[in-house]
Amino acid sequence: MFAIAHRAEGPGWVEAGIIKDAGDDPDVTHGALIVARVAPSAGGLVFRAGEGVGTVTRPGLPIPPGEPAINPVPRAMMDEVVAQLASDFGRAPDIEITVSIPGGEEIARRTWNPRLGIEGGLSILGTTGIVRPFSCAAWIASIHRGIDVARATGLTHVAGCTGATSEAAVRALHGLPEHAMIDMGDFAGGMLKYLRRHPVPRVTLGGGLAKIAKFAQGAQDLHSGRSELDMGALAVLAGDPRVAEAPTALAALGLCGPQLAQRVAEEAQRRLGAMLEGAAIVTDVVVVDRAGAVIGLAGP
Repeated sequence: MFAIAHRAEGPGWVEAGIIKDAGDDPDVTHGALIVARVAPSAGGLVFRAGEGVGTVTRPGLPIPPGEPAINPVPRAMMDEVVAQLASDFGRAPDIEITVSIPGGEEIARRTWNPRLGIEGGLSILGTTGIVRPFSCAAWIASIHRGIDVARATGLTHVAGCTGATSEAAVRALHGLPEHAMIDMGDFAGGMLKYLRRHPVPRVTLGGGLAKIAKFAQGAQDLHSGRSELDMGALAVLAGDPRVAEAPTALAALGLCGPQLAQRVAEEAQRRLGAMLEGAAIVTDVVVVDRAGAVIGLAGP
């Protein structure tokens, strides 16, 4: 149960709000006030976007363009409650629900919503109504939605990058629009498995040397806590035994020079092609340094 943090009413409407408790989830909406206003509708259950809740503007999401960004599961949960109460009181379920998040438009700028074509605020997500600790599945689900939007808007080239620096470099290199950039983070496997089933004609993988080298070695989760760079294998790829004793990929780059990044890019491009085999996808790999300069490039 949630404590009521806000209550108001007026002619024909009443609203209540609670404070979002994200628990251990690193969620920018933690502490936000979520308000639902209920009023009669002209017929049936109607959802409205209030202050701070976005509107869908692109195809590819579970909600069509023009609708408030309230996902199907939260809608179904509210629909169930309205239907039950209408039955209990012998009334028609002709209700309008307006969801608001004061300050949500500003918060949304720190989310993926603008990239997905959700304008004007946040989206109301959720599958159970219960916050669970942040998981790989939550991020991967967002990656899938990014691919869905790219496909639905007719993009023929998307890119997944490990961070902001590589994303900026890849976007500039290929002249890609913002919604072609998939927020892959460390979840290369999650992105590529979905792309194999839902292909886009061209896919670019971009990142720093260490993470792209880990991908080339077979890692699908590139997080430092969940995969480790094999310096011995990197030494073999570099053709330089000194690399096996190097403490980091950056140190190895200092020993070998740019040719190491190029060899890593080429090996990663082969790995990328193997993961997407049979999907008729053209691939390329971009390796960047910490300043965002391209130091390795493999593919067309």
